[in-house]
Amino acid sequence: MKGKEQKWIRAILYHNSQDAANKLVTAYYDEIYAYVYRQVGNKEDALDLTQEGFIAMLQSLQCYNSGLAGFRTWLYHIVSHKVIDARRKAKTEVLSLEEMETEAEERGDFAEEMANRELLKEIEGYVSGFEPGIQEIYRLRLYGEQSFPEIARAVGQPEAKIKAQYYRLLQKIRKEFKAYG
Repeated sequence: MKGKEQKWIRAILYHNSQDAANKLVTAYYDEIYAYVYRQVGNKEDALDLTQEGFIAMLQSLQCYNSGLAGFRTWLYHIVSHKVIDARRKAKTEVLSLEEMETEAEERGDFAEEMANRELLKEIEGYVSGFEPGIQEIYRLRLYGEQSFPEIARAVGQPEAKIKAQYYRLLQKIRKEFKAYG
């Protein structure tokens, strides 16, 4: 993919190629959508944020430096900030009980699903209170399933510092949500 993506990036930057832009977006769309959906849990919001992320990527493509990070890592960095910004602006969304039951029935036990959803919502609210840099590390690791070296390159910090921040945050989460078992 790396050879193709570099070719597409050059075509976009030097020839304003719509075809290359479509190919680049298509290559990463499903992966990025899944990353966003796991965080927001809502199809419409995930679609909107995914689109916003790709628009931001295309608008700032001239700033991409392959010497600092791989394209995938750089793209996750951009999308992570879109999710963080959306969480900052978000107001609590109320789903009808019927919508929640339908979603839970599709995946399994309703009561367990509700308990897990509530816990995840509380953890997300807790993490959203931290500064954006910490949130980004958490999101890239947990939802983006990125390695510590990838995250370090994306945020431009030493890997050891990234690991320390991540594990400190996990300790705080465990302490804060100890009652949930």
